[in-house]
Amino acid sequence: MLAPFHIRNYRFQWPSDLLTSWAFEIETLVLGWYIMVETGSVLLLTVLASLQYVGTLIAPIFGMIGDRMGHRDLLAAMRLAYTALSAITMTLALTGYLSPLNVMIIVAIMGLIRPSDLGVRGALLADIMPAGQLVGAISVARTTQDSARIAGALTGAGLFAALGIGFSYVVIVCLYIAATILMLCLTRPPQSVGSIDHLSSGLLGSSLLRDLKEGIVYSWSGPGMRAALCVAFLANLTAFPLTNGLLPYVAREIFHTDQTGLGYLSASFAVGSLIGSITVSLAGGLRIARLLIGATLAWYAMLLVFVELRTMPVAMACLVLAGIAQSMSMIAAAVILMRTASAHLRGRVMGVRMMVIYGLPIGLLAAGSLIDLIGYSATGTLYAVSGFIAMTAIALHWRADLWPEHAPANAR
Repeated sequence: MLAPFHIRNYRFQWPSDLLTSWAFEIETLVLGWYIMVETGSVLLLTVLASLQYVGTLIAPIFGMIGDRMGHRDLLAAMRLAYTALSAITMTLALTGYLSPLNVMIIVAIMGLIRPSDLGVRGALLADIMPAGQLVGAISVARTTQDSARIAGALTGAGLFAALGIGFSYVVIVCLYIAATILMLCLTRPPQSVGSIDHLSSGLLGSSLLRDLKEGIVYSWSGPGMRAALCVAFLANLTAFPLTNGLLPYVAREIFHTDQTGLGYLSASFAVGSLIGSITVSLAGGLRIARLLIGATLAWYAMLLVFVELRTMPVAMACLVLAGIAQSMSMIAAAVILMRTASAHLRGRVMGVRMMVIYGLPIGLLAAGSLIDLIGYSATGTLYAVSGFIAMTAIALHWRADLWPEHAPANAR
């Protein structure tokens, strides 16, 4: 599990990713609770969550830029942008000028950049790690998101309750600054160093569209990558809405708790995710494609149970199990993509992977409307059942490429 830390660049990337993920989680929880309290509208809550993912449609462009200018430099620039935007929110909150409209505008701007962060960091990880350590490195890298969701959920709830939104954002700004500095400490990997002149001429010429098209076509070229992308889109459309954007609504309206209870629910899912990430990093010889199928089906089964629960401790235990399955599913999808992608196209492949996250805002907006029409339980059941059926269809359609032990996607 600690083997990836023998690589110098990984020792800087991992804490930079960790601090960024912490800031993301604290910010998401604080803003979600702020909108829920200020407006009381589940529809506006789902709009806020959806705005965080508007940039998924342009994620392949970020991936292409990263392939050319270097994934390390692009990540540093992105994290500097997070710092500037969060500093604006902090200033508005401390001076008393923050409003739901201001929050929506700032989140929309950040939403153009933020969805590409995970894809670019994944491409950088593939640049700096030897192929034999990639599964372990991806699994350990996932712990940055999982542990951040635990710390972010509990810390964010505590900060909001004790200090208010303004001073909570002081902490967020500091986290982004530290993450940017750590990213600048990385040595540029040879695989991701691009020519500035080549980048400029490419962006100004027709090669922009050509490279973008090449990345999208390549991402859809193999059955393993197609299956992984379909699973990622399905999960974002029907699974993540129940445990991401809707949690403030679930905490307030279903379990009748405050921001501290919201923190416990969010942290429970993250604890499970962390357990799943550590388990995969320690396990050897996994059949990755089989893991993708089994973990995704188990995830939907846990969600089907969760939407019917009305007792907090039992719901938290269910979220832990759902988090374990979710982590294993998403790690398996990332490994399949990174193993298959050529080095010079990794950024674009991961950009396409981030683009399918657009299923999440679609699922969130639909869920907000459906909850008003048919209620929370019926909406959650519809999402979980439809996701389970669709995942079964994916597994059957690509069974020859995902299930046999000798299939490339199951290579150890």
